[in-house]
Amino acid sequence: MDVVPGSVGTGGSFSLRLGQTVFSSASLLFMSLGIEFYSYTAFCYLVTVMGLVIPWSFTLALVDGYSVLVKCPLRQPGILTIIIVGDWVLSLLTLAAACSTASVVDILLLSDSSYCPSKLCRRYQISAAMAFLSWFLSYASSLFNLWLLPSL
Repeated sequence: MDVVPGSVGTGGSFSLRLGQTVFSSASLLFMSLGIEFYSYTAFCYLVTVMGLVIPWSFTLALVDGYSVLVKCPLRQPGILTIIIVGDWVLSLLTLAAACSTASVVDILLLSDSSYCPSKLCRRYQISAAMAFLSWFLSYASSLFNLWLLPSL
């Protein structure tokens, strides 16, 4: 059986999951630094989605780390299917949250500056960028796992 570099139970998957956790945490941190984030639905949505992605990615990073340490990759079709579905759902939610946050920040920056001070909007932009990076890593790991599924 071929080993796909970013599939569950490999070092590549561990680094992808760790990156997802770091970028999701950074996105949540930058969004939460602004006291006004609750005024916009898109920002609340991003906070909610990142609150879901962080424990999911961290838990799977722990599983991957354990699999790498004991050199026993996770190759059960049922578990892999659950991980793939969870990754796809959270990947789509993350992309939607990042896009909506980026568009709201862009509208706020183009409108009168009284809606969003420049310093606060920059934090929101960084939060959206971190969410996009988290989405990219989540999408990559779900594709690697999907690639592995038919070989089981």
